Amino acid sequence: MGPFSTLQPWFQGSVVAPGRLPLFAFLVGLLTAFVGIRASVRLIRAGVRWWPGNIRLGGLHVHHVVFGVVLMAGAGVAGLVVPDGRPVWRAAVAVAFGIGTGLVLDEFALILHLEDVYWTERGRTSVDAVFAAVALSGMMLTGLRPPGFHHWGRLGPGGDPAVFAAEVAGSLLLAVITLLKGKTWTGLVGLFCPPLLVVGALRLGRPRAPWARWRYGPRRPDRQRRAEARERRLRMPLMAAKVRLQELLAGRHDLPDHRRAPAPRSRAPRCVDRAVRACPRVRGGQGARPGNGRWIYEKNRLSAVKSVCAHNGGASTPMT
Repeated sequence: MGPFSTLQPWFQGSVVAPGRLPLFAFLVGLLTAFVGIRASVRLIRAGVRWWPGNIRLGGLHVHHVVFGVVLMAGAGVAGLVVPDGRPVWRAAVAVAFGIGTGLVLDEFALILHLEDVYWTERGRTSVDAVFAAVALSGMMLTGLRPPGFHHWGRLGPGGDPAVFAAEVAGSLLLAVITLLKGKTWTGLVGLFCPPLLVVGALRLGRPRAPWARWRYGPRRPDRQRRAEARERRLRMPLMAAKVRLQELLAGRHDLPDHRRAPAPRSRAPRCVDRAVRACPRVRGGQGARPGNGRWIYEKNRLSAVKSVCAHNGGASTPMT
């Protein structure tokens, strides 16, 4: 009696019988891709000679998110073609889709910031995205469903669409409030455990979350102080523990982050390429109008103005 024979009854009763084999295959593919690609990039960063390294085509570094997108697209189309009566093929397609998802989420920070921030502080967003995907897939694999979706199969003649709509709308509203308060994990896990959504929506938000900017700050300084004190007392130790776990699994994100500072706004007027003068008024009675009602462009001074602007580095000179 090996370990596989011990797990086989659980696998048959909890995964295969309820029809969760594709979801299990997806989770296996996701974890395999994440562990494999993280091992690869850590070997590349360490400069191991026997490891092949990055993939380059004509001097172009091909990120693994490209292969992930191709795998996801191919597996998604294949999943539409494979019939429902072929569980083995559907599981194989789910594995491919999970591998593609793992490759894409591992470079989620690159997609979000449109910069190669893989080993910087902002690159931790990719690890957070993978953790969230694994947590949500694992909860669905155990049979948990968002509120209201247990009525999904009974929305026929005997079902009540109003109950389904009310449960889904209420859960989404509480989840949005919780996320706006900066409690990402509470909002995600609360989709499968409604009491967490109620707690997250009623409790104090984080001090730098959108909810705090709208509702706290100068309007309610006492709540802002309480939120900051709670952040130092509870949130910061948890974040430090999470960072240590991430570094253990995914490596250190310690490269300097060269963020582009916004260019300072210059109040100096731009260089003009034409000299402009107002059209002189026409002498006459009250009903008299200017001769042509337009601006007169002195084109004979255009070359002189451009040469002065170029000499001054683009700064405009007062016109006489």
